[in-house]
Amino acid sequence: MKLFDKLKQTHQHRSGAIELLKYIGPGLLVTVGFIDPGNWATNLAAGSEFGYALLWVVTFSSVMLIIIQHNVAHLGIVTGLCLSEATNQYLPKFLSRPILGSAMFASISTSLAEILGGAIALRMLFDMPIKVGAVIITFVCVAMLLSNTYSKIERWIITFVSIIGLSFLYELILVDVNWQVAIEGWIKPTFPENSLLIIMSVLGAVVMPHNLFLHSEVIQSREWNLENEQIIQKQLKYEFYDTLFSMVIGWAINSAMIILAASTFFRERIPVSELDQAQQLLVPLVGNNAGAIFALALLLAGISSTITSGIAGASIFAGLFGESYHHKDFHSRMGILLSYIPALLVIFLIGDPFQGLIISQMILSIQLPITVFTQVYLTSSRKVMGKFVNSRSTTFLLFLLGSIVTILNLVLLGELLFG
Repeated sequence: MKLFDKLKQTHQHRSGAIELLKYIGPGLLVTVGFIDPGNWATNLAAGSEFGYALLWVVTFSSVMLIIIQHNVAHLGIVTGLCLSEATNQYLPKFLSRPILGSAMFASISTSLAEILGGAIALRMLFDMPIKVGAVIITFVCVAMLLSNTYSKIERWIITFVSIIGLSFLYELILVDVNWQVAIEGWIKPTFPENSLLIIMSVLGAVVMPHNLFLHSEVIQSREWNLENEQIIQKQLKYEFYDTLFSMVIGWAINSAMIILAASTFFRERIPVSELDQAQQLLVPLVGNNAGAIFALALLLAGISSTITSGIAGASIFAGLFGESYHHKDFHSRMGILLSYIPALLVIFLIGDPFQGLIISQMILSIQLPITVFTQVYLTSSRKVMGKFVNSRSTTFLLFLLGSIVTILNLVLLGELLFG
């Protein structure tokens, strides 16, 4: 009898593990925004200037992201609406229209940064001009989004994230890492001299407006019956595991960037401020393979983050019409194009594309508080969430984290404008 119970228990554990695998995916699409080209630049600067000392910032930012993204995913599961649809449905038009309009500008700004990141990678690999590379990245992402279902896109993104992770694992094998110091850096907050701006950049770049819209949309790819409370509870539980698993992967990849920079550039006392510079310097320090793999991983990160930015733009625009994202829906397709085309035009019209990157970050800094506090309002409303409404402690925590992210972004905006 005891043997039978043990076998039954083992079967249940295996069934639970298989069941969990079915829910892994939406969180990884959000993770892509956590490892986009903008994060690469900030992480490499952190590692090259301060060694392992700022690894704790990645740990703290990952915890913060888990809480905020987990909350917005709850909105999608409980209501069956993405953040854009819920904003459109539960807020008066004089508020919802400006909120969602500003969110579309944020999506365009994000797409600008992601397309540029992919174009920089193509320049590294093939010495291709930035504008030509930007057109190729845009065309590839539009083609993928308009011709593939969400499930296929999800599989592509999971593959890309896996390759990026393996690329950094390979890079770390090539360098001499002081793991004892790295472990201390992960858990012990320190504030080296002149490190505050980098710390704020890492923290401020973690929570992005488009990711909040994205997560509330893609979590609904796992169909469920909203009338069945047990199914909702099950969804909420597995969503947390998906978010936790995905954010840990994001934490590991971001940490690997800092560790790589600390083990190479910081050791040689070489500050790195640009992605091209990092790739060029890796070659003499580590070898040709390291430089090529670095560029390939950046290309995949640029394509992945551009795709997720397009889905977010489609979700926001479709939400204006009370619709959810679907790759064949007219409003979703318009949202994808509205997210990409203006971003590409900015790259062509501005003499220095990187000036456009600075402008895009300014727009994100201004818009982020609007999205975060809209989310907190909706998930704290009993009218919207019913019995799954935020507790007072959760509302307080979300408000606190939203305030922290808002302050960091506004300070960074001040640095961009007046620094």
